[in-house]
Amino acid sequence: MDDTEAETVALPGRMPGGMAAETMACPVRWRRSTRATRVSLRIDARAGAVVVTLPPRANRRAGMALLTTHAAWVREKLAALAPHIALAPGSEVPLGGLPHVIRHDPAAAPGVLLAAGAIVAGGPEAALPRQIAAFLKAEAQRRIRVLATGHAALLGVTPGTIRLKDTRSRWGSCAPDGTLAFSWRLVMAPDWVLDYVVAHEVAHLKELNHSPKFWAQVRRLTPHRDAAVDWLRANGPALLRVG
Repeated sequence: MDDTEAETVALPGRMPGGMAAETMACPVRWRRSTRATRVSLRIDARAGAVVVTLPPRANRRAGMALLTTHAAWVREKLAALAPHIALAPGSEVPLGGLPHVIRHDPAAAPGVLLAAGAIVAGGPEAALPRQIAAFLKAEAQRRIRVLATGHAALLGVTPGTIRLKDTRSRWGSCAPDGTLAFSWRLVMAPDWVLDYVVAHEVAHLKELNHSPKFWAQVRRLTPHRDAAVDWLRANGPALLRVG
């Protein structure tokens, strides 16, 4: 079992040559894991925090020691994160890779509509983040289902349930029973990136591996593999900063 607790710690800085730098207020999520065998840390782009994983017998002093040792790395990675984008009026959210401004129409009935370059939500402003998130997930489900159905027909396979998740590291997956899972945040990526991820997972319905036969199936479905992989590597972390 894992247990997580969040706090802000004062992270001392180090300049080249070992000189002290200004102390940084660092958001930390302490994660106690029975499966961990050593103290480790990683950056959680979605939360904008550093995650320190502690095995059962390690204390926070050990975690702070590791944080201090890698203070420069932590500072660099947190500073490189894309700005957080709230689902609020005036925010600009990508949809299919194209920017859309969130607008609130208090006179309109609750619900979300697409306009030219805009996502318009009615009803109370307090409900807007929930409405926009629900709209993006529904749109992701619709677009992914269309792509998965078309790709599956070309390969002569039948996809199982299509599920949406909010994963931090995997954009899609295919289970042995044919269940396909995708990050709903892919709806914000360009259409050709979404097409590649869906094609990749549908190809697993034919070849549940990454063999040459599997990649041949992917090539049958989409020409976007290399460009999409590069795009996700460069821009995927920014999608985690929305909402």
